[in-house]
Amino acid sequence: MELILVAAGLVLILVVVGLLVWLLVAGFAGRRESAGQAGAIALLAQQLEAVRAAQDKTSENLQKSLQLGQSTLTESVQSSQKVLSQLNTQIGELQGTNRQMLLLGTEVRRLQDILASPKLRGQMGEWSLEHLLSQVLPKDSYELQYTFRDGKMVDALIKMADYCVPVDAKFPLPGFEAVVKAETDEEKIKLRKQFLKDVTAHIDKIASDYIRPAEGTLDFALMYIPAENVYYETIVKYTGETQDISQHALDKKVIPVSPNLLYAYLMTVAMGLHGLQIEKQAAEIRQNLKRLNASFADFGTSWEILGRHLRNAYGQYDEGQKKLDRFGLQLTQIQGEPEEKT
Repeated sequence: MELILVAAGLVLILVVVGLLVWLLVAGFAGRRESAGQAGAIALLAQQLEAVRAAQDKTSENLQKSLQLGQSTLTESVQSSQKVLSQLNTQIGELQGTNRQMLLLGTEVRRLQDILASPKLRGQMGEWSLEHLLSQVLPKDSYELQYTFRDGKMVDALIKMADYCVPVDAKFPLPGFEAVVKAETDEEKIKLRKQFLKDVTAHIDKIASDYIRPAEGTLDFALMYIPAENVYYETIVKYTGETQDISQHALDKKVIPVSPNLLYAYLMTVAMGLHGLQIEKQAAEIRQNLKRLNASFADFGTSWEILGRHLRNAYGQYDEGQKKLDRFGLQLTQIQGEPEEKT
């Protein structure tokens, strides 16, 4: 029984001890759990503070970005308004230019309608020729619309000292315009043959009407072509063509000239006229020198006569002075004699 009681006591003691141990372990675990919870709470608080700081920084950056975006947007709007204003101004100017271009196109079409008349086209060629002559040559070295003895009239006559050169400006432009407007090669070949035929007839007319050595012209004449492209189409010989305008003109002693070639020819004439003017002035200077030499010789003769007269006058003056001195001496002597007698 005692053993049972002792065993029961021991069990009870062991139970109490186990209970105490369990209580101690449970208390220690609770403290550890409380400490862990406190650390977690502190860490959570730190994370919340970091999130709050990051949120504040993000809000600040967002505010700055919004302000910068608003400023940029304002500047962009102002720049766009300025560009739109300039664009409106340029559009207005462009509309004005467009109106001017339309007016210019109208005037060009009107000019084309005016020049559709062959007579007026001929007058334009004559005006171009007159302009070149007036720009290069002196007024008295050419004559417009010169009339020969039989009444035939040439557009211009370039006059030199001993000869003159006739210039014709009535070139057959309608044939060239027809060639340019041709739509097919066959039509162009046909129209070009007609154009060359018209030019050939015109060259023959110039040769027969204006080359007149008996009336002071040289044995050639100039055929003025008022455009460089027309001049090229006139003198060029394409493959397959049998007619050579350049050779025909050379045979007839008619020289085709474009505005550039005529200008070069006129400059040569102007230099020749300048040389003649210098020679004329040199001849006048020589004549003036001859007259000056004769005048100088006359002056030398007169000067010699004057010197001779002056020398004679000086001799007579010297002789008279001597006589005057002797006469004065005699007067002095006569006045002194009565004083001596007294």
